[in-house]
Amino acid sequence: MAAAVRTVPPESTQQALGYPSLFLLVLIGALVPVVPTGALVSSAAVVAFHQTAPFALALVFVTASLAAFLGDIALYWLGRRGMRSKNGSRWLEAIRSRAPEDRLTQAQEKLAEHGVAVLVLSRMVPAGRIPVMLACLMAKWPLRRFARGNLPACLAWAVTYQLIGILGGSLFDEPWEGVVAAIVLTVAVSVAPSVWRRVRGTATKAKA
Repeated sequence: MAAAVRTVPPESTQQALGYPSLFLLVLIGALVPVVPTGALVSSAAVVAFHQTAPFALALVFVTASLAAFLGDIALYWLGRRGMRSKNGSRWLEAIRSRAPEDRLTQAQEKLAEHGVAVLVLSRMVPAGRIPVMLACLMAKWPLRRFARGNLPACLAWAVTYQLIGILGGSLFDEPWEGVVAAIVLTVAVSVAPSVWRRVRGTATKAKA
């Protein structure tokens, strides 16, 4: 048995552990929005970029997008159950606690104007997914309608963060260097919108 374990190629071991771990972490991150799922996908893309196994990057894409989709569907289903309950549910309260009133109002307005397209954009904007999901819940979207709009959103999200990982991986020869670069790029992408809003708000107050 020990001899058999020693003959397992490192890439095979990484794949056997990596894809299930990526799926589980992204799924948890969709249900409990505190896990940095974007950084996870980018890091996994870096590792896959440096592997010689065929379809490694494609497997990262399928794993990440499927986990994100299933996690969103599960969270939306739990939210709908909470909406139908007199006392609500802890999942609905968790969604509400992560959707400030101003962002929820904005999400509701955009959802009313643009419909499904807002779902796609919401996954690309940091902290945009939960307010739009709550807006869909309050608009009483059926699960099937939400799923149809959320599928392209998850695909676009997975592609975006995978491209960030590929960019980070292409800059360095060592995978760990690419992972660090991908995480830095992911954090920069996540932080940039909030920084821009603060700068714009400060400039507006200064002019006033």
